[in-house]
Amino acid sequence: MLTIEPSGKILGATVRGADLRQDLSREDFAAVLRALGEHGVLCFPGQALEAAELRRFSSRFGDIQVIKGIPHHEPGMPEVTILSNVKVNGKLIGVPDAGQSWHTDMTYAKTMGFVNVLSAFKVPMRDGRALGGTEFTNTQATAADLPVALIERLAGQTATHDIEYYWEYMRREKGSKRPPLTDEQRRQRPPVHHPVLLTHPITGRRVIYVNPGFTVRIDGVSDAESAELLRTLLDHVLQPKYRYVHEWTVGDLLLWDHIGTWHYARPDYGPDEHRLMKRCQVMATRIFDSDFLREALMTEHAAMEPAHG
Repeated sequence: MLTIEPSGKILGATVRGADLRQDLSREDFAAVLRALGEHGVLCFPGQALEAAELRRFSSRFGDIQVIKGIPHHEPGMPEVTILSNVKVNGKLIGVPDAGQSWHTDMTYAKTMGFVNVLSAFKVPMRDGRALGGTEFTNTQATAADLPVALIERLAGQTATHDIEYYWEYMRREKGSKRPPLTDEQRRQRPPVHHPVLLTHPITGRRVIYVNPGFTVRIDGVSDAESAELLRTLLDHVLQPKYRYVHEWTVGDLLLWDHIGTWHYARPDYGPDEHRLMKRCQVMATRIFDSDFLREALMTEHAAMEPAHG
């Protein structure tokens, strides 16, 4: 029997009683989807899935992102990315520097991200304490606390999101060895525009949909006003009262909602303290579809309105 145990904090819940190596029943999938909207971050302990199982489970939520030209994926399975600082024969077997700043994955894409599904196989430890925790902040709760005047100011506004903005930040500020994006890579992933405020498809609540990683500017206003509005929003979302930390245990499978959260992978471990994760990124190809959502949630009406870019 599926049970969902809320963390009692601003985000997070633990899900027990499901074998993710088997397809979830309609009822259990609906319960997981509702819990995802409500709690943002779901942990399934002792259920880290290998690549084929991870891909099958993830595909239930939508189409899985495949990034061309990224070598760190499961052999023969480009939908499953390896995140790791482990070396084999002197070569890294995964992406070593992913996520070391606050961001929301795939806001740089025309089809935004929906969920991240991450399986933990190695977790760095020091003095009996897990390192490499993942921090989250709640963009539904923060949107609910916005002043009415600011909501009215931002209504209908869009923002520009650009992968190169984050890419160059990682090279400049984090010492990433990744090369600059090529002209072809930039053509494949040009800047995109999404609403600053949108409606969460599961909960129907307002969401702040900008982030420090990929959001370049607020559209249609001066540079000075854009910078002021962005700074106000980013500072608001990053207040400690909206934040939550997941401390990893080997065997965890973590499912989190990109629409309702930002995240940050703590780089508090050294190169000899090994971290190995396998990941699928699911795009919002279905979740804004009212028919899919109505069937998935097993409800008469879905709390959805077209609000995505």
